[in-house]
Amino acid sequence: MQRVMLVEDDARLAALVGEYLGEFDYAVDVVGRGDRALERFSATQPDLVILDLTLPGTDGMVVCRQLRQLSAVPILILTAREDMFDEVSCLEQGADDYVNKPIQPRVLLARLRALQRRGSAPADADVVVGALRISRADRAVFWRGREVAMNSAEFKLFLILAEAAGKVQSRNDILIKMRGIEFDGLDRSIDNCVSRLRRKFDDGASERIKTVWGEGYLFSPSAWE
Repeated sequence: MQRVMLVEDDARLAALVGEYLGEFDYAVDVVGRGDRALERFSATQPDLVILDLTLPGTDGMVVCRQLRQLSAVPILILTAREDMFDEVSCLEQGADDYVNKPIQPRVLLARLRALQRRGSAPADADVVVGALRISRADRAVFWRGREVAMNSAEFKLFLILAEAAGKVQSRNDILIKMRGIEFDGLDRSIDNCVSRLRRKFDDGASERIKTVWGEGYLFSPSAWE
């Protein structure tokens, strides 16, 4: 049984979410005010947090920051706010996912399960793809047993792509994760960094780090044998 703290002032929505998740072995504890979330969290120590932004007492973004200072618990923002600034700010404050209302219950369940899978590996666990190994703890990359020299920016970008192997990462996604800023349509630093990474792995044909035109970059998991 996984314990979820749902910080939501809409009683009807909270009841629906609690009832649905309860069918899948989640015990949902509802908190209706932002200024009560921290105390309840400390008392119950939930495994996951679902957090609205527009709350009485204390704004959800402040609650998110306070929770992250206390714990590494996965935090999913569930909100009616659709402002990109809010989404970026929440991710910068430590949220793990950001979902807009309304959402289908099964989609919310899938998001929670994805957060649990992501959190099940130790934060310093190595990333291994074929003959490639990335050591988070040592900030080092090994390809077929030999270390590949990288500067800080190259390592950050390479790790972001490798952690999302098989999924396209847009330039906007990458810049937010690397620097907390949005892609302005002109910044070519990510493209230049990808070019350098390809040269380090003799990836002239762009088979290992693929360009998906109009979308971004794809780290191909089958190309690192």
